[in-house]
Parts: sequence; C-alpha cells; structure tokens
Amino acid sequence: MSTSPRKRPASSALIAGGGVVLLAGIVALVLLSPAGDALYPPPAVTAQAREVRGLYDVVFALAVGVFVAVEGLIIWSILRYRRRPEDVDLPPQTHGNNLVEALWTLIPTVIVLYMFALSWNTLNHVDAVSADPAVRINAVAGQFQWQFEYLDGQGKVIVRQTKPIGDTGGMAVPVGEKVYVTLESHDVIHAWYVPRFLFKRDVVPGQQNHFEFTVEPDEAGQTFRGQCAELCGTGHRVMLFEVHALSRSDYDAWLANLTAAANATPPPAPSGAPVLKVQAKDIAYDVHTLEGPANAPIVIDFKNNDPSSITHDVDVKSADGTVVSNEDPIAGGSEKQYQLQPLPAGTYTYFCSVHPGVPGMEGTLTIK
Repeated sequence: MSTSPRKRPASSALIAGGGVVLLAGIVALVLLSPAGDALYPPPAVTAQAREVRGLYDVVFALAVGVFVAVEGLIIWSILRYRRRPEDVDLPPQTHGNNLVEALWTLIPTVIVLYMFALSWNTLNHVDAVSADPAVRINAVAGQFQWQFEYLDGQGKVIVRQTKPIGDTGGMAVPVGEKVYVTLESHDVIHAWYVPRFLFKRDVVPGQQNHFEFTVEPDEAGQTFRGQCAELCGTGHRVMLFEVHALSRSDYDAWLANLTAAANATPPPAPSGAPVLKVQAKDIAYDVHTLEGPANAPIVIDFKNNDPSSITHDVDVKSADGTVVSNEDPIAGGSEKQYQLQPLPAGTYTYFCSVHPGVPGMEGTLTIK
C-alpha cells in the first residue's frame, strides 16, 4: 500500500481558510450584536468593580481567542484534509511530535499562570481595606430584611436605618469616598449583592465579614438595586435593598434627616383613641383579630420581641388589596405606636410587610 502524500488542489486551502474566516466573522457579529450584551456584566460603578470588570474583559478575550483558534483548526482540518472520492490510499501517519506536544503543554500553562497572577492582583485590590474610611456601616441581615447602622469613628452607632428601599430608606453613601461595610447575621446565611458593584459577599451567622468600596464620582444621584443572593427562607424574594450614591453635601443632609427622624419625639396619641396591642415573637403576631371604631383614630401599640436583626411592622390593607396604612418597620427589642387614620366600616387585613404571606404574620382588623 502506498504511503506517499496525497496532493491537494490549491482550492482546498482557500476553502479551509474561508471557513475559518467565516467562523471568526460569526463570533464577531455575535459579540457586537445586542445579544452579545448578555455575555458581559453590567457597567461597573465602583473603583473595585472596575478592577473586576477589567479582569473579566481579559479572561473573556482569552476565552474567545482559544475558542476561535480551536474551532478554526477543527474547521481547517475538516475542510483541508477531507476525504475525496479518488482518495484510496492511507495518508502518512504521524505518531507523536515533540514540538507540537511541547507547544500544547506550554501555551495553556502560560495562559493559566497569567490568569492566576492577574486574578491574584485583582483580588488583593478588591479585598483591600483602609485604616481611615470616610463612612462605616453595619449591614445587618435578618429574615427577611436589611438594616443599616451608621457608625462614628469609634464604632458607636449613630443611627439605624430599618427601611431597606425608598427615597428615605436604603443605604446612602457619598461618592468618591471610601465606605467600609461590616456584614452581620443572627439567624441564617444571607449574601450581600449589588449587580452593578460586580461583588457578592456572604453574611454568615457567628462571624463578621467586611469589605470596602468607593462609588465613582460621576455616579452621584444614582440608585443601585441590591438583594440577598443566598436562599434564606420563604421570604427570600422580598429581601431587597437600595444603595443611593450621593454627593457629600447631599449625604450629610440625608444622614442628618435620618438622625433627626430617629430622635424625634412621636406625637401624642389622639385623646380617647383606642389602643390596640400587638406583639411579634418567633416571626408571628400574638393576636390575629382586632376591632376598632369606624371613622375615628386608632392607635396600634406594637412591640417586636424578636432578635434585633429581625424587623417587623404592622401595615393595613383593605379588602381590595389597597394598603391604607404603610408603617415603618422596627428592629427586634423595640416598641412603637402606629397611629392609623380614621377608616370607614369594613374588614381589613393587618400584616407585616417584611414577612408577606408568612403564616402567623397577618390578622383581621374589623372596623365597625
């Protein structure tokens, strides 16, 4: 049997080269099309996120290059060396090639070492913390809501934010300044995650995790949505929060307003208004039926007996689902009087907005 090399017409090389070029073109079109946006993370808004985005871009470019090279060689081999009807002899066989084997060992090794060094450098930058951050915040996670405690330079709590979302809620931070965050949980594992920060960190009971970030100055006035990224129970879906990026002057005003509201003396209950007492313990109300007079003020004296990391409130909605009383949640171990506006006669539902649908965290309010 002859083992002489088969001759190939020049057109074979052109066809094979065209196939490789077509593959590269298809990859380029996919990456440049709107569908290619799904392959990229959202735009980075912090200094640390830009480091992560830079690492992603390098790794992604290497992955695309390896994909095109490998798939291109496969297409080249298929088209260039495909069997033709006149090919009846066995082509020359190659049994080992030291140069090729050295190359396919050396090239991946160099790529992996380069990625390791780049990842190590990025991780060190992202995990770095300073000795004098401009703002210190404790992010306290509990089923199923976030609280944010603002600290002074000595670690003492200045004020606590129990509303995780909204214009007057969430975590506010000054842009262009270092923000040091400590994560705490007193029940189960949670996770702090803001997509545009390109960052996630677990909140583990019994230990404190921390990180630092600096929002870019050009992001002032923006609000970034965050969420718990660890399945933490039936109310996991509602464990959302917001991060408000503010200028330093707006941040100071926001913090001053929050402190003033927290220290303000609540107005006295209307004279003669009935006081309905409700307590929460083990994520359940102690009473599930209440009654009050129609078209008259009502006071709900609410006490949260759960741990400090678990917040509750008492909101009221009508039969059609409209919320007629939307109150601020309070942390465990605290008490507050909610003053309801006069309601017409009817049957209402009172519930905890932090634990919607949780058995035991709702009841019936009859107004007559």
